[in-house]
Amino acid sequence: MDPPLMLHPVKLYVYDLSKGMARRLSPLMLGKQLEGIWHTSIVVHRDEFFYGSGGISSCPPGGTLLGPPDSIVDLGSTEVSEDLFLEYLSSLGESIFRGESYNLFDHNCNTFSNEVAQFLTGRKIPSYITDLPSEVLATPFGQALRPLLDSIQIQPPGGNHFSRHNGQS
Repeated sequence: MDPPLMLHPVKLYVYDLSKGMARRLSPLMLGKQLEGIWHTSIVVHRDEFFYGSGGISSCPPGGTLLGPPDSIVDLGSTEVSEDLFLEYLSSLGESIFRGESYNLFDHNCNTFSNEVAQFLTGRKIPSYITDLPSEVLATPFGQALRPLLDSIQIQPPGGNHFSRHNGQS
C-alpha cells in the first residue's frame, strides 16, 4: 500500500498597497470605487513567496515591511512537496518571472500568485484582484496615467531574493 500523501495548506496573502487610500480617492480620480491596490503572495511550506521587479522573493509569512496582510484567502491544500515546489519556482524565476519581466499592469505579483496557485491547487486567485489593472485602465484617468505607471517597478521591501542554488536566499 502507498504511503498517504502529505497535504500542505496554501494561503493567499492580500495587502492593500494604498493602505485604504484607493477606497477613499478612487471615486474622485477614476469615477469608480476600488477597494484597494492589491499586492498578493502565496504562503506554502512555511514561507511567503512573491514577485516584484527584483524577481521572485521569499520571507517568513508576514515578513515584508508591508507587515501583516489585510486579508488571507484559503486556497486549499496541495500535495506538491517542498522540493518540487522550490524546483518549480526556480524554473519560473529563470523564465517567465525574471525581475526584468515585471510590468505593473500585465505581469505583476498577482499574475505570479495566480500562476502559482493554479500549479499548487488548481484554483485561481479571486478575480477582484486579477481584474484590477483592466478596471483602472478602462477609465480615462487610468489611460492618462498609464505611461507613468508603466515605468513603476514594485519590489516589496523585506524578504530574500529566491535562488534554488542556496535554498531560498
